[in-house]
Amino acid sequence: MDDQWTVGRVAALAGVSVRTLHHYDEIGLVRPSARTAAGYRAYSAGDVRRLREVLAYRRLGFGLREIAELVGDPATDAVAHLRRLRGLLLERRDRVDAMLAAIDRELQARAKGLDVTPQEQLELLGARLYDVIGGAYPATRRTEPRIAARIWAALGDARTVLNVGAGTGSYEPAGRAVTAVEPSAVMRGQRPTGAAPCVAAAAESLPFADRSFDAAMAVSTVHHWADPMAGLREMRRVARRVVVLTFDTDEPGWPDRFWLTRDYLPEFTASLAGFPSLAGMAGAIGARTEPVPVPWDCADGLFEAYWRRPAAYLEEPVRRAMSVWTRVGPDAERRAVRRLGDDLDSGRWHERNGDLADLDAADLGLRLLIA
Repeated sequence: MDDQWTVGRVAALAGVSVRTLHHYDEIGLVRPSARTAAGYRAYSAGDVRRLREVLAYRRLGFGLREIAELVGDPATDAVAHLRRLRGLLLERRDRVDAMLAAIDRELQARAKGLDVTPQEQLELLGARLYDVIGGAYPATRRTEPRIAARIWAALGDARTVLNVGAGTGSYEPAGRAVTAVEPSAVMRGQRPTGAAPCVAAAAESLPFADRSFDAAMAVSTVHHWADPMAGLREMRRVARRVVVLTFDTDEPGWPDRFWLTRDYLPEFTASLAGFPSLAGMAGAIGARTEPVPVPWDCADGLFEAYWRRPAAYLEEPVRRAMSVWTRVGPDAERRAVRRLGDDLDSGRWHERNGDLADLDAADLGLRLLIA
């Protein structure tokens, strides 16, 4: 393998102009550090690797100043850069998939002669699912203390914690050194002042060395990952302990656990098509599982939170902070809301679910994986 590469050869192989390479040299971004036998400046293997990283970040839309900071980080080696780039590419792929799904929904609606609201039209531009729903998070998505206590206890004595799919920072434990990973710019932009430092990356390609953290946690996010099993294995790789709050679809008839999916939103089952089994996820990281009941007055507005407060699902701001509604599409959402409203008005919902009034908490399928 050659250990010296001329400017012209590198430009041809990389698909950029010699002028671009000269500019990178002038600003100190990538400087050829070798010399040919004739005394001309040339790129070493290390220079080529750095150029590869610069061009990859550039094609992902990063500015030159941002790129200089990324490639100049002495704590990040070639493998870490590859993992970060892979995560960013997965994010872009998810962005394209989300836009294609939105286009398909709008085409179907227009083919039926249905009106497409301005909100639905703008959602087409959403980068990812969380870019669509993320703006609604601060209104209803908060840390639920009783669920948080379970998660934090499972972290044990871990001092360094990686929060994967961190969102706005709910459930990040105080008094520990937390690093957050979140691919959505919308979610990262809503993290409060003073929150843990947040890295733009995907769960499937964590830009950290093996066993970098005492523990890695992921809360109600696994079902959004492009490859949940790969993400879980990455958490296992970078941390000595793994704690994951996820959802159990192993139990026969599991959609019937919750009246909302049983009676009003059967599409929920299809939205989790392809989601790994709880046993499979536990097996992938060597975890045990524990049920996590949802309190009747749950402060975190997750999908199951209002099981004893059904009227909340009629409220648009409440639904917008739940990814399920975006996944099932506007037709299913409108139908479910209309039927639930009718049943609440007529008293039918209370006839079917009156026994819930005596419960302080309900097992609706949330599970904690602890490895």
